[in-house]
Amino acid sequence: MNLTETADIVHWPESHYVFVEKVGPFAQTAPQAWQEARATLKALAAKNQILGFTSLYDANKQVYRAGFTVAAMPLDLPEGLRYERFRGGRYCRFMLTGPYSELGEASGRVWDLVERNGIPVREDFAIENYVNNPHTTPEEELITEILIPTA
Repeated sequence: MNLTETADIVHWPESHYVFVEKVGPFAQTAPQAWQEARATLKALAAKNQILGFTSLYDANKQVYRAGFTVAAMPLDLPEGLRYERFRGGRYCRFMLTGPYSELGEASGRVWDLVERNGIPVREDFAIENYVNNPHTTPEEELITEILIPTA
């Protein structure tokens, strides 16, 4: 697994975020949420500028959101999507290079590193930001930012 083990501190900007939310074990809910979110993509893109693909999750509450950052408050939100203005903030960023199938293991490792290094975690969603396009990028070159909310 190609994961950075030293975090850098970044500021995630306030974002317009549209998403599908699921509650329960991520192994089941994440694929379902992404399947539903991707099904709305064409309708969403018809009237909104999509800036990125991003997951927000709260492991303690087992809340997983699969969604898209958009340029502005969305117009004509497709059925099944919710909207929120995500406030962003300060995050510890780790980088995974490789297939999405490694995300579960990578996220677990990141949380272990955060605990082991005594990094203070604030109550908020963690983020997985998918940097490049899986349809045009070879799996071994996919880049995912794993961001942990920090004080």
